[in-house]
Amino acid sequence: ESIAAEIIGAMILASSVATSLDLPKPAIKQFILFPLAVHVLDLVVSSVGVMSIHVNKPRDYELLSADSDNEGPSPILEDPLAVLKRGYMRALALGVVGIAWISYFLLYLDEFPNAWWYYFLCALLGVVDAITILQITQYYTDYTYAPVRLIANASAKGHGTNVIAGVGVGLISTGFPILTISLSILLAFDLGDRALPGGGLFGTAVATMGMLSSAVYVLAMDTFGPIADNAGGIVEMSKQPRNVRSITDRLDAVGNTTKAATKGFSIGSAGLACFLLLSAFMDVITENTTQEPFTTINFAQPDVFVGGLLGGMVVFVFSGLSIRAVGEAAQAVVTEVRRQLVERPGIINNTQFPDYTKCVAIVNSESLKLMRLPGMLVVISPIAIGFSFRIIGLSRNDELLAPSVVAGFLIVATITGILLSLFLNNAGGAWDNAKKYIELGNYGGKGSDAHKAAVTGDTVGDPFKDTTGPSLHVLIKLLSTVSLVFGPLFISRVSRS
Repeated sequence: ESIAAEIIGAMILASSVATSLDLPKPAIKQFILFPLAVHVLDLVVSSVGVMSIHVNKPRDYELLSADSDNEGPSPILEDPLAVLKRGYMRALALGVVGIAWISYFLLYLDEFPNAWWYYFLCALLGVVDAITILQITQYYTDYTYAPVRLIANASAKGHGTNVIAGVGVGLISTGFPILTISLSILLAFDLGDRALPGGGLFGTAVATMGMLSSAVYVLAMDTFGPIADNAGGIVEMSKQPRNVRSITDRLDAVGNTTKAATKGFSIGSAGLACFLLLSAFMDVITENTTQEPFTTINFAQPDVFVGGLLGGMVVFVFSGLSIRAVGEAAQAVVTEVRRQLVERPGIINNTQFPDYTKCVAIVNSESLKLMRLPGMLVVISPIAIGFSFRIIGLSRNDELLAPSVVAGFLIVATITGILLSLFLNNAGGAWDNAKKYIELGNYGGKGSDAHKAAVTGDTVGDPFKDTTGPSLHVLIKLLSTVSLVFGPLFISRVSRS
């Protein structure tokens, strides 16, 4: 989804900057094709990265015996996260080489011989951005680091302290990713401006391409999380030996980290993509207005400020509705489980089978029903705001009033969505891995008071990291895409007679 949004914005900006410089038609076509070429490269390098993954051969380590009492993973087993990161680094290395070649082949201009090099540096900046965000997210969500252990320690004091510590970690975790994204935007814009006159925005587009140049591999790492989680559930339900459970527990913990890391990657790329879509929105408005180019958004204007307030409101209302939807669906499942336990008491001692189909049907039907309102809110809000202020603009003879308000709406919604998504994703991942850390035998292990408090935190964190946090990526990109499509209709056509 980020790739689709980034391709749309990048192609519009590429066409705009190439046309403004009066480049020949073949050069304009090459600029427009550049985003597509980079993402074709992504498929190739990510596939190579995935196929290159391997763990140490069996002779390099020994598995625990089946009757081992050790609940934790063996220290001589290779860290699964290190294995995944090795493949990721190979994909990135191949991606950098490929982008350098594509940049020279498609962006070299006789009039501006250094342009391709500056744009390659923009892409390289995006690659560094991706690595940095993944590392930051790992620090805040992996139980080998201090933040998660802080939550585990707070769990020993009670349920409330667990929740407070998790919220604190989630809020703090937004700092460094935002600094990274901000620095990337500024540097990429400067490099793009050095490459071509007026090419700063296209520089940020190329940085986004660099960040997404290994997106297929990142999606594979994201998929690893649910697979490992379900494998752990199967192992536990089938009563496998402890050494098997210890391995799947470690894989599950790594899966939580990769899910949080890839969500951090997603929201970072979504922020850059939304910046591109905002720039494309302003370009589209400029092409369709009879007034001066639409290049400035004045937040000192009350209408624009109100648009910003509405943007922040939509993000929080959407988040509340989606979390409430999870709670209502969960209550329906609890009611069904209790009914089955009454009708089939043998479920407790494994003499009767539960009706899993009924629970799955409830989850699917409730999720589809309860997410209608949040979905309608996202699609309708920019359209309603745009047409409402279009009418006000007509009364004031101001063509650009509605586009300015919608732009303010998008800016604040994007900023709020990025921050809130980072908080929800990282807090949820940290809570989950704090529980895993305790289950390894720390602070009393499973069944202890600390573990019960950690389960409470994990329960709070699940809708954070699995529902609302990831859906905010979709929200901010969908708001920008809908506004881009309907943008020309928001212009108040003022009569010049």
